[in-house]
Amino acid sequence: MNARLTQLLERLKARRLAYTLTIALTLAVGILIGTVISHGVKGRALAGTDPAPLTVPPVQRQSSQFGQIAKAVEPSVVNINTDSVIKAPKRRRAPGGGGGDDDPFHDFFDRFFGAPDGGDGSVRERSLGSGVIVDSSGYIITNQHVIDNATRVRVKLMDDPPGVLHDAEIVGSDKETDLAVIKVNVGHPLKAAKIGNSESVEVGDWVLAIGSPFNLEETVTAGIISAKGRNIVSQRQFQSFLQTDAAINPGNSGGPLVNMSGEVIGINTAIYTESAGYEGVGFAMPSNTVAEVYNQLVQGPDHRVVRGSIGVEFNAQPSPAIARVYGGGAGGGVTIANVTPGGPADSAGLRTGDTIVSVNGKEVRTGDELVNEISLLKPGTKAKLGYFRDGKERDAEVTIADRAKLFAARLGDDNSGDEESKPTDSKLGLSVRTLTPDLADRLEVPAGKGVVVQDVKPGSFADDLNFSRGDIILQINKQPINSEEDFRRQQAQLKSGQDVVFLVLPRAGGRNGGTIFLAGTLP
Repeated sequence: MNARLTQLLERLKARRLAYTLTIALTLAVGILIGTVISHGVKGRALAGTDPAPLTVPPVQRQSSQFGQIAKAVEPSVVNINTDSVIKAPKRRRAPGGGGGDDDPFHDFFDRFFGAPDGGDGSVRERSLGSGVIVDSSGYIITNQHVIDNATRVRVKLMDDPPGVLHDAEIVGSDKETDLAVIKVNVGHPLKAAKIGNSESVEVGDWVLAIGSPFNLEETVTAGIISAKGRNIVSQRQFQSFLQTDAAINPGNSGGPLVNMSGEVIGINTAIYTESAGYEGVGFAMPSNTVAEVYNQLVQGPDHRVVRGSIGVEFNAQPSPAIARVYGGGAGGGVTIANVTPGGPADSAGLRTGDTIVSVNGKEVRTGDELVNEISLLKPGTKAKLGYFRDGKERDAEVTIADRAKLFAARLGDDNSGDEESKPTDSKLGLSVRTLTPDLADRLEVPAGKGVVVQDVKPGSFADDLNFSRGDIILQINKQPINSEEDFRRQQAQLKSGQDVVFLVLPRAGGRNGGTIFLAGTLP
């Protein structure tokens, strides 16, 4: 019985194993067949179907305040191209045809007047910058250094076709703030940018810089106001900048710095860099200063900025030691380090060591505050100064002077607004200076006689007559010329077609040389 049961169990096990193997084999074959069929179907499907094309969705306005501001302001931003022709002085040949290239005075005049490029030929320089339209009639604000010494200034507007440039005239400039105004006439109104109040700007505010860096027009960069009241150039009392990390590069000069209301709150002027490119620190002249300078340049009879002065100098950085030694009010003050002889302060009795504490009753604590208060006063007006001397408070009344004229000797060429220190240009193509005693001594000629030629415009009437830098003009049509005013007055009387005869002491003449005539008919 047990043997038969055992045999039965063994048969069942054998059959179960066979069934299991049969089922497993069947499944494997089915999977293999299904895989082959599936790949075949997919292959046929891929072979007969093209890829779906990419589609671009409809234009959707993105939420971008930067983009909206840029779109609104960019039409007011222009690209400025300037040409400058710099010509080295001619070396007049000595009588007899010799010595033309061995002029002993050449190096001296290069040092005194500045050799343009160290060579003898004319050099044409081109520079690029930016500007912003502030009046629909075509008035544009830019930097003074953008148009400095330019013989031609041209402007490209945003909507102009490639290659179209408009000639611009220089209305006026101010080196103290490095600002200038130019004007274009295009026959239709232009879009003017809106000027904002730079006093409302706070550190951390978002700003956009717009301009043409590296001649890449309509470039917009974003950043924040990093600091206010930055003074980056010594002895420049009117250059207090907004600092920004918006990217500013060469070519951005003169372009606007814009706030989030689309208002111009600064004119991009300078960068701090050790690589000649952007390094995260840029500077813009605040719009309040820009507006003040602009108004004087466009409205003044001689298109220059007039600033008041009392003729005093002081330490740029206040020192507690100075205050302790010389004394002053509890709120500080400005201790005078030098008084200009014959100036308003000198005439009013102020002297070195006095500490000025108020102007017309308004307290002043720093040199910048004193300069700001005085510079806004018109020359010829009276001002009441409060000051301390030897610990006692006193008052003085001063008559405000023209700062440019008062400091003419010190400022020299750094002040383009000063008529007494600025080279006198003329329709003759000459720039001349009064022959000062020091220069007369250097040139070994009598002092007080004649004016010295500083520059000769290439292609001009004077150039045709063979004038050279350093020549001394003694007479024009028999009339003595002993000052720039004499020169201006005489040349104003000259008319086209008139004979003009100059009595000239050539620069190589010196004390032992003789005078010559240079003559021609004025075109």
